[in-house]
Amino acid sequence: MDVDAAIECLDRQVLAKTGDRLTELQRIILSQVWQGRTYVEIADRYGCTEGHAKDIGSDLWKLLSHVLGERITKKSFRLVLSRSLQTPLEPKAVLTDPPNFVGRAEAIAHLNTLTQQGAKVIVIQGEGGLGKTTLAQHYLQSQGLEAVLELLMAKETQNVTPAERVVEEWLKHDFQEEPGLAFGITLERLKRHLRRRKVGILIDNLEPALDAQGQLIPEHRNYVELLRILSDRQGQGITLMTSRDRLCEASVTLHHYRLPGLERSPWEQFFEHQKIPIHKPTLAAMHHAYGGNAKAMGILTGAIQSEYDNDMESYWQQSNAELLAPTDLKNLVDGQLHRLQTLDPNAYQLFCRLGCYRYQTVPNIPLQGVIALLWDIPSSQQRPALIALQNRSLLESSKGEYSLHPVLQEAAIARIKFSPDWQASHEAAAIFWSETVSSIESDRDALKALEAFYHYLAIQDYVKAGRVILKSRHNQWKQYLSLGSTLYRMGLVQPLLSAIPAIAEHLQGDYILSELYNILGDVYWITGQIQDAIQVQESAIKLSAQALTALTDGPESYKSHYYYTMLGVDSRLSIGLYCLDLWDLERAVDCFEQVIVEVKGTRHDRWAEKASVCLALTRSYIGQKEVAHQQADSICQTIFQDNQGESRGSFAYFIQLLGQTYVNLGLFETAQLLFDKALSFSEASHYTQVKAKTLTSLAVIQRQRKDFVGATSTHQNAIALLEKIGAKCDLAEAHYQLGVTYREMGKVEESKEVLKKAIALFEGMSAPRQVNKVLGILANASAEP
Repeated sequence: MDVDAAIECLDRQVLAKTGDRLTELQRIILSQVWQGRTYVEIADRYGCTEGHAKDIGSDLWKLLSHVLGERITKKSFRLVLSRSLQTPLEPKAVLTDPPNFVGRAEAIAHLNTLTQQGAKVIVIQGEGGLGKTTLAQHYLQSQGLEAVLELLMAKETQNVTPAERVVEEWLKHDFQEEPGLAFGITLERLKRHLRRRKVGILIDNLEPALDAQGQLIPEHRNYVELLRILSDRQGQGITLMTSRDRLCEASVTLHHYRLPGLERSPWEQFFEHQKIPIHKPTLAAMHHAYGGNAKAMGILTGAIQSEYDNDMESYWQQSNAELLAPTDLKNLVDGQLHRLQTLDPNAYQLFCRLGCYRYQTVPNIPLQGVIALLWDIPSSQQRPALIALQNRSLLESSKGEYSLHPVLQEAAIARIKFSPDWQASHEAAAIFWSETVSSIESDRDALKALEAFYHYLAIQDYVKAGRVILKSRHNQWKQYLSLGSTLYRMGLVQPLLSAIPAIAEHLQGDYILSELYNILGDVYWITGQIQDAIQVQESAIKLSAQALTALTDGPESYKSHYYYTMLGVDSRLSIGLYCLDLWDLERAVDCFEQVIVEVKGTRHDRWAEKASVCLALTRSYIGQKEVAHQQADSICQTIFQDNQGESRGSFAYFIQLLGQTYVNLGLFETAQLLFDKALSFSEASHYTQVKAKTLTSLAVIQRQRKDFVGATSTHQNAIALLEKIGAKCDLAEAHYQLGVTYREMGKVEESKEVLKKAIALFEGMSAPRQVNKVLGILANASAEP
């Protein structure tokens, strides 16, 4: 069997078994493994690290073992697949309209015309309940696209997900690529994928992000940049958006399509399919009253079936006086909810409480999340309340998970927001999310755990919101870390950049703010905002000191003293590292020395070990090489005597710093041994930043040994990794070192070009001393003949 045909057949089996298709990287791995390629070659082809390709491959073999019913490995894949796929390939199924998708042939024809004319972004506009989302989903599914990505906008403006978060999610989960920390870089990566693959995108319920003029509100202007990427003429796919309001952004090329209500005949087809006898005068009256609204059609069906035993005429005789605005879906919802409140108070109460969920990052709520809102309803009555909402088309379900249609969510919020249930529901939902995630094995787990934060934020319980970020769990690296630390190590920095500042001003004087600032400092550092990073770490130190002063004798005093001392020490160490990246070496020395003096010989001695590594490196930079050598040797002896192996993996960052010290001392053999350890640890834990920094240092050793070909190759590998994760400080240093290598090779113009990139990066970080360092090399390069 041809490899492409085999993969297509396998893709259909995966889809039938799991509901998901193979990703682009999974397809590449299958194709390349079929041809006998190694993971190194696969990683080079796709543009990712070898470790990432191995991880995806490992998960892929498990998936295929599940789908095909026998164990599959990289070595056995081709044999097993060849044996199991001996039957001829079945033709692709022809997409047929589901029975409840009626009356939209004209709308589909209109969309086809627009796309044939080159439209890349189309806004399907109309009032709530017309079926805009259903039409968009059906249309995208019928276009033979490789994948369809959906973004469900929040119903309330303050809950709209930032564009940065959206694109991060798409890149990580649908394209298996890490986002850049700069939004422009992230968008460029998305553009490359959209030019290579035929992908459909649905942005649903856009209007909460629009102002009165139909323009995107100031805090979400990055959606304009995203829409420009999506409207790229070289893109292979199409983007559909649904909105009640017209989108008026002159800088974005897009088309609007005003969706009309359904004609009467589709309503008749729909009721016939639901096995409700048609009374034509009644049907005509209902259709006229609701303007052909598709959502109204579904809600009417549920009410007629459950309350009037399929008697359409009797239902209308009792209900028509309540629905005075035939084109306004709100009237229908109000009437339906009034009846629900009268007939089933438990179901009505559940409906209102379900308005507390966001339905954004986690668009569907598990059954236990629904049950969590029924704390005061007997267990025997909980399931009937849930079924009542489903039967009345007031709650949507998919694979055992639930959600409110945006129109209905709005109605639920309006009924609960100013009642005591508003706070109680958010508290119950927050507890549910916190308890449902016991360990974090993926970023999906992390984002589920973070949902609790937004519930506490909604009821202005800022202390509990902060504790959500600080709650520690076991994670995929076998560590026990706070949610905030886990998020930024996973590369999910955008949630923290918005979440912590949102509550910080409300926590002044509360000591949990010290740990939140400690986390925020590292997030700022990663994104190149070093001055902001220093400022918040200084605040963390001050708050920790105040907390220590306020401690009184008691059983918790010993634990609290350790905790607040640790926070202050860690923040001081972090500031030293930040100053090192700013090339403020004198201040870095002061910070590291303070840490050592404060904790040497105490319960916090491991921070003294880390600070000693940093101090040795800093002294090697300022010419105190003998002292640096003595310190480095002392630490190095401890590392090489450590037989615990994996336990030192968390120390990998500092091992490569120690290796840099030996490079500065000219002791390349010892440096090489340390870098080998750092690379081993970074590969095992997928710590890309450590791997890249280590490669930069190895390139320096190659340069010192006059292996310029090897040095330039290693430099470029390091730069590629750093660009992928967006580590600005390390990327600037990597460009600087490559510029020095080019200079020593006699490649003056190449050296100038790369050094100018380093300068631009350092200037963006407000690091004038680093800029002057690079300018000195650049001046020497320009002066040479």
